Amino acid sequence: MTILSDKDIEILINKNELGIEPFNQKNLTPNGYDLSIGEVYVKKTDQHIKEGMAEIPSLTWFAVSTKEFVKMGPHIASQLWIRSSYARKGILASFGKVDAGFHGTLTISCFNSSNREIEIPIGDRFCQIVFEYLSTVPKALYNERSGTYQNQSGVTLNR
Repeated sequence: MTILSDKDIEILINKNELGIEPFNQKNLTPNGYDLSIGEVYVKKTDQHIKEGMAEIPSLTWFAVSTKEFVKMGPHIASQLWIRSSYARKGILASFGKVDAGFHGTLTISCFNSSNREIEIPIGDRFCQIVFEYLSTVPKALYNERSGTYQNQSGVTLNR
């Protein structure tokens, strides 16, 4: 496994072996890409916020969907990491791997662990995706194994 640099990411995007739409050059980091917020769902109030400011009550679960639609190539997986600015506000999030062959926006399960309401601007950079080059192409890509969330758009809860 090799982590891809900003240069690697740009090369793979130009070769259509990796996709990030929309792509914003300013979101590129030395070893990843900052994904921005496209939608916030707050279960407590049953609100889907797609513009403006999402207000997250204290001690509340919520979900964030990325604005970006990612297309993982057959030899690329990735990890998600919360931006430290959100961690410092008390946001906890459940992150995992994004499988080779996955296409779609990403839904992230979050919790406001602070004792105060937190405002989250739609469009703000929320997490970093770190791409990894697999040494071999998997026997079966994401869409061939389960594909449950393939091509999802916006906050997608359990299917």
